[in-house]
Amino acid sequence: MMKITCLLALAGSAAAFAPAQQARVNTAVSGKFDGELGAQAPLGFFDPLNLLENEDQGTFDRLREVEIKHGRIAMLAVTGYLTTAAGIRFPGAEDIPDGFASFPALMESADGRNVVAQMVAFVAVAEIANRDASWIDNEAEFVGDYRNGALDYGWDKLDDETKLKKRAIELNNGRAAQMGILGLMVHEQLGVSILPGNYLPGVH
Repeated sequence: MMKITCLLALAGSAAAFAPAQQARVNTAVSGKFDGELGAQAPLGFFDPLNLLENEDQGTFDRLREVEIKHGRIAMLAVTGYLTTAAGIRFPGAEDIPDGFASFPALMESADGRNVVAQMVAFVAVAEIANRDASWIDNEAEFVGDYRNGALDYGWDKLDDETKLKKRAIELNNGRAAQMGILGLMVHEQLGVSILPGNYLPGVH
């Protein structure tokens, strides 16, 4: 059963790396959102439970914003998980284990608790900053655009086709990362390593 589940998960995550196609795709759940970013081969607009069948564009945009934000967090999570699993630590944190074991280890000392407090503060600030700022005279270019007229990094110099491609890449990488961090966490809790060398985080 575990092997079947893993195969299905791999098949689903593989779809996240498929090239973006904005053309209409005929599926059993085709509808008004078929032309949206992320509706691409081989699944097209994937809504098997018809959750959006009677919803409007506003609901779709809200769910898309949630998907993008979770994808961005998951990409950071995978990067952090693999970085600490590789043995990389900040100075002074060399004895802190990786994986789930890091949290109880941090809570054992005053310095560790300060680190946890800093993490909570960072998450709070990031949550406040990463949103469309309604209090300034700026309109987001697309759902998930949190630049608020302050950041660019050359984005405005790109043509529309390149922008659409890069947005599709971010969306797909975020989807893959959500699958990836979930797989890493579940396997750690099961005590089954999926990392090189059969390394299992939190076990020394």
